Amino acid sequence: MNYQLELVDTLILIIYGLVMIGMGVYFLRKTKTSNEFMVAGRGIPAWAAGIAVMSAYTSSISYIAVPGKAFDDNWHPLIFALTALPVAWFVTKYVIPHYRKHKIISVYKYLEDKIGNWGRVYASLSFVLFMVGRTAVILYLSSLLLTSFVDVDIKTLILVIGIMTIAYTLMGGMEAVIWTDVMQSIIMIGGLLFSAYILTTEVFAEPDFLIQEAFDKNKFSLGDTSFSLSSRTIWVMIIYGVTENIRNLMADQNYTQKYSSVATEKKAKKSVWVAMLIYLPLTAIFLYIGTAMFAFYSGSGNVLDPSIVKGDEVFPFFIATELPTGLKGLIIAAILAASMSTVDSALNSSATVLYLDYFKRYFRPNASEKSSLGFLRFTTIAWGLLGIAFALLLINAQSALDIWWQISGIFGGGILGLFLLALFNVKLTPAQGIISVVFSLLIIVWGTFMRDLPPSLAWLQCDLDAIIIGAVATAGLIVLALLFAMFNLKKQKR
Repeated sequence: MNYQLELVDTLILIIYGLVMIGMGVYFLRKTKTSNEFMVAGRGIPAWAAGIAVMSAYTSSISYIAVPGKAFDDNWHPLIFALTALPVAWFVTKYVIPHYRKHKIISVYKYLEDKIGNWGRVYASLSFVLFMVGRTAVILYLSSLLLTSFVDVDIKTLILVIGIMTIAYTLMGGMEAVIWTDVMQSIIMIGGLLFSAYILTTEVFAEPDFLIQEAFDKNKFSLGDTSFSLSSRTIWVMIIYGVTENIRNLMADQNYTQKYSSVATEKKAKKSVWVAMLIYLPLTAIFLYIGTAMFAFYSGSGNVLDPSIVKGDEVFPFFIATELPTGLKGLIIAAILAASMSTVDSALNSSATVLYLDYFKRYFRPNASEKSSLGFLRFTTIAWGLLGIAFALLLINAQSALDIWWQISGIFGGGILGLFLLALFNVKLTPAQGIISVVFSLLIIVWGTFMRDLPPSLAWLQCDLDAIIIGAVATAGLIVLALLFAMFNLKKQKR
């Protein structure tokens, strides 16, 4: 589908892109050291760091795929946001004090200090591969939106958005990332609230009162309450939400680097709570928009284009056909803002990890500032291009949100287990730790690929919901590691 933007809407998008590049150029003058590139000299205000953490949670995945999920199904993604609150308490009480005490920039150094260098290498490598997948999904979704409005091939749009984001991240480092995130978040929230307002005036209007259709179809449900792990039940979402949110705030450089950019431990804790207290209501609004669109298109006067076959396509159609000129451009700019704010974080954190965990650790421990900055900028470009390449492979995706959840589970499973072992000082030998990680990887392979097997191999088939495979792998790693730790204790007592 192609709806074509008016000239005013197109100019808004062009101005938005130029402002982003301009901010990168401005912060280029202030980014003269590797420390400034990675954590902005630890001079970011807590509220700004919190908004930046929140922006890492909300992207085109939220803006397009979450309403699409609510349109197709129900409100079960809200459980993910709700589980973030107890996780935030845990992280601010037990995790952040550890990180601040040791002045950690790369969170994977914590693993080396606690369980050995092998843990740092495995976790950091998993992270940078994970960021390629994250960047790809987000670039794909934002380009999917734009291709509905401009007569440009989706491949070209992926390239344009990706290169623009690489450019300002490359120039301004973490300070550019955070302050562009703040500006982009304001645009994003404004666009979100306006969309919700427009839909509300339609679906609650008398005499039709279209919202009743959503209630009748149980669209506000949080999901099935049955004790099953093979479908998207409430319990599956709780398991996924707890494990994924702990991994985000404890073991994901994309998040930890932002709250490491403030001056004190107290401010780091404050930034996490700022992020969570914005993220929860935003998620509810995203879901409400999807449900309200379901009600809106249930009315006889509002008909979806028959070519729409998945929920991811509904919000772009609504924007194109229901919003006036000018506002349409602002909403599209808001979605692009959400996308780019997440991609810039992924690129900056990937460059930081590659620099601290590999270049500085193994190749050039005494590298000059010029060499360090050069490496950080080179890897920003390289990882951005990898993300673009993989985004091109997602063009025929059925549900971007499901793909994202599976990518999260695959790359996140083993990492979280290692951080929990390190946090609670579980003592293992390097061989025992590596065996535990390999065991978790085997669980991930089983859960990812051993599906829909022939009857003769039914005993080997995995029927668990794909999004909790990472959580199962984490549990497997921890159980095996604890068995090793108990064995070690008994051996010491002999």
